[in-house]
Amino acid sequence: MKLGEALMAAQARIAAISDSPRLDAELLFGHVSGLGRAQVYARLSEAVDTAELARFEALAARRARGEPVAYLTGRRGFWNLDLRVSPAVLVPRPETELLVEWGLTLLAGRTGPRIADLGTGSGAIALALAGERSDARVEATDASADALAVARANAQALGLEQVRFTQGHWLEALAPHAYDLLVSNPPYIAHADPHLEALRFEPLTALTDGADGLNPLREIIGGARGHLLAGGWLLVEHGYDQGAAVRELFGQAGFVDVTTRRDYGGQERATAGRRGET
Repeated sequence: MKLGEALMAAQARIAAISDSPRLDAELLFGHVSGLGRAQVYARLSEAVDTAELARFEALAARRARGEPVAYLTGRRGFWNLDLRVSPAVLVPRPETELLVEWGLTLLAGRTGPRIADLGTGSGAIALALAGERSDARVEATDASADALAVARANAQALGLEQVRFTQGHWLEALAPHAYDLLVSNPPYIAHADPHLEALRFEPLTALTDGADGLNPLREIIGGARGHLLAGGWLLVEHGYDQGAAVRELFGQAGFVDVTTRRDYGGQERATAGRRGET
């Protein structure tokens, strides 16, 4: 079978569960063959090695069942990083890059800022911030030892081993009154949300709290001021329909300058608030 034919067959197989079946097929074949996408395109009329074809078709079948491409290839791009991922961690999403972009803006003008990423997963947010701010002291926490193993491996591969990883539940591992920025992408999907079925291959505890999706946000927002320096910021990701509830939580916790930003799809996606000077 020629490569172009194999890709078309995989694309048709994947189309029912993916918004980008052609891209998925190309990434999966690239993973099997070690070819970049440009090289794949250059070989569309060439016959595919039998062993490569078998491995590719096996991965395409798994993708057709809904398994994320990132788990099948073991890689995911985030910000300007190439990250290792596994089923132990949530697949980093493009909308979460808003936390990095906004976090860097909030840190502008601060020298040697201290940052903590709560529920770091693959380390995506912490490592992206550390890569942009070499003067920062960055810590990252997660309750999962398996997730921290993935994050540490990413830090080592990226040469960002200055990031300190600690196992702990949200704020537990943090020093008091020490941070310029706390940032988190916690599980915020409500337990009854039908979208969870499409995410069944990802770790459930990284997606939902088993309730209304706001419990981790309540805990983080309610306790964050005790870990921030005066004038420090808390920045969190949340669901598209949770902006009003999250702003209320920030207000109840005594934060000022509370603001919500929208993602590139126009949905309310992240909220930040500042601890006052007292």
